[in-house]
Amino acid sequence: MASLTASGAVCKDLKLVHENDFFYTGLHKPENISSPLGSKVTLLNAQHIPGLNSLGISFARIDFRPGGINPLHLHPRGSEILTVIEGTLEVGFVTSSPEYRLFTKVLQKGDVFVFPIGLVHYQKNPMKVPAVAYASLNSQNPGSVQLANTVFGSTPEINTDILVEVFQLDKKVISHGQMKF
Repeated sequence: MASLTASGAVCKDLKLVHENDFFYTGLHKPENISSPLGSKVTLLNAQHIPGLNSLGISFARIDFRPGGINPLHLHPRGSEILTVIEGTLEVGFVTSSPEYRLFTKVLQKGDVFVFPIGLVHYQKNPMKVPAVAYASLNSQNPGSVQLANTVFGSTPEINTDILVEVFQLDKKVISHGQMKF
């Protein structure tokens, strides 16, 4: 693995580059979907395919069990284009202030949907059969901010009174959320 800098990995000496730096195998294999939410993201970036270094792209396979969800999240450094490979997915994103408008669609095999950079989005398998999607992102390191984990699972915890006021929910509900994450 190449050395890391603030802007990413240092490029390999050209004399040491070989075909396998541009190759990955195994994306055809279903992933174990044992997470409580029923989805598994397999991200391929320059750590997995060194030849992606400095190209400004990454790729992911997302496996969903029946009813599984890739929860509300955003990518602060990249837009995403998602293609359904198997099954059906309900997808959506919310625009930023002042509208907070939801764009949602039910996708079938072969359908494509775009999630603009930095917008909160999700994917859910509404069916009783597994689903698989591929996602391309226009960033070598798009990042992923999982909203529930960020709000309820921070260390140290965000003051419960602040979350009660922000979400306008009962303190018991907020405390329960913090215990789960």
